[in-house]
Amino acid sequence: MNSLPGSQSSSRRTFLRNMTALGMTLPFTSCAVAPGGDEKAQTEKKRPFRISINVSTLSGFNLPVPRQIKLSAAAGFEGIELWTSDVYRYVQDGGDAGDLKTLLDDSGLILENIIAFSNWLSNDAQTSAQGMEQMRKDMALTAQLGGHHIAATGGGLDTFLPDKLELYGRQYAEIVRMGRSFGVTPLLELWGHGTLNKLWKVLAIASGAPCPDAQLLLDFYHLHAGGNPFGALSLLNGACLPVFHINDYPGDIPAETVRDSDRVYPGDGICPFDEVIPTLYRAGFRGALSLELFNASYWNGGTPQQVLDTGFGKTAAVIDKALALR
Repeated sequence: MNSLPGSQSSSRRTFLRNMTALGMTLPFTSCAVAPGGDEKAQTEKKRPFRISINVSTLSGFNLPVPRQIKLSAAAGFEGIELWTSDVYRYVQDGGDAGDLKTLLDDSGLILENIIAFSNWLSNDAQTSAQGMEQMRKDMALTAQLGGHHIAATGGGLDTFLPDKLELYGRQYAEIVRMGRSFGVTPLLELWGHGTLNKLWKVLAIASGAPCPDAQLLLDFYHLHAGGNPFGALSLLNGACLPVFHINDYPGDIPAETVRDSDRVYPGDGICPFDEVIPTLYRAGFRGALSLELFNASYWNGGTPQQVLDTGFGKTAAVIDKALALR
């Protein structure tokens, strides 16, 4: 059965908010539309993951943060990932982070994660210290917005040295400890063409960190670009994956040379979603599948709302098909 189209998302979201106000809860569902446009409750099955949006998908439109939030909610997304660069620009232009939190609350969107970049992980102690100070500021901003997760990238690590795994674990543990005072957990992120390009690397750092609350940020494109076998996801505890970036990639570009700009809508490439989504489910993942794209052809060939509506529909389709919900 089909998901609700984007044009019906606002009424759906209003209905959900009203039910919540009455003390009632509803599962995430995939809803059927009968031929001729008459909606009927033919069959409903639970969708165990939230469908969320990383605003990188809209970056070519150069939208202000309030517009990103409003359009994402209108398209039916249940959560959103904002970028610190966008939020800092909004504040520098006279905006207030508290107003963004209010807008997020009113929209019904969950702030899944904040995308930030700092060099907290490094072989150089001074570089790491400076990066941790930036991470502290970014975590404070995340807390102001009502968020509980922030991306922790390995961009400051120029060379991965296996004999320094203990150092990397301590550096990660330090930002985790730092985040506790803000109620924010840093998600150690895998980058397919970065130094942290292998699942075993992020697992080694996270598992070696002297802290109990390590969590990861993974991505179908990055796993592919880094040459990681998707079967390895069965070794993970899905509860440690609050957000997972969903996207697809073409089959005619080798993994070694595929780039961010080559990402396509889920279902338009060769990612084996019918295998990997059930694997994630069996591993205990129940978080957000967040659409993250950087495809300029979508920005040049459509409007922000068209990109969001298409992205939501295609993401819902691959999830529902993989879990036999349609």
